[in-house]
Amino acid sequence: MADRHDEARPDESSHPETKSGTRFTRRGFLKGAGAGAVTAAVAPAILVSEAGTAAAQEAEGVMSATITLDVNGQSHNVEVEARTTLADALRDRLEITGPKVVCDKGECGACTVELDGKLVFSCMTLAMDAQGRKIETVEGMADGDSLHPIQEAFVEKDALMCGFCTPGFLMSSKSLLDANDNPTPEEVREGLSGNICRCGTYPHVFEAVMSAAEKMRKGG
Repeated sequence: MADRHDEARPDESSHPETKSGTRFTRRGFLKGAGAGAVTAAVAPAILVSEAGTAAAQEAEGVMSATITLDVNGQSHNVEVEARTTLADALRDRLEITGPKVVCDKGECGACTVELDGKLVFSCMTLAMDAQGRKIETVEGMADGDSLHPIQEAFVEKDALMCGFCTPGFLMSSKSLLDANDNPTPEEVREGLSGNICRCGTYPHVFEAVMSAAEKMRKGG
């Protein structure tokens, strides 16, 4: 007696999708689809791996050079790549960590330093472009153990909270008062407009700058 399961199984040879010399079955189709899915999953991984290897090889060819940076009156020889920013050179190569890298887009002002007397965002300045120029960071404001009047005012007026923005505010405040020793409150706000404080201590910062300006005018 024939097996009932055999009787119920369709004759694949008579299926309309079966062609001469080729048997196209549901089981074969599913097997093929499974293999295709595996290929689709593996191929991107292979491509990513190859791209990563290419990127690594390209990175090995990045030009580097030893340059001399004049920071706060001291010369430092430092090896940098062509793409190294001044902020990274100061922080990672020279351990001068006053400039903070917060936004890394030249928007927050936390990395502000002076370059030949002009304020720049060190995260947007290439280290190689700073060679042979005078760099001043917040570390250069104090005279030994004696704080700069602006630093003293920031402490007295409680003009800092988390502290990440403070070095940039100090550098901008110094630049402002070097150019204008008797600014109006509006001029102080304008002079510090390139710096952002996420803690919202702006009123204390502005008060500190006005206090420092008065003290400096009196020779303090």
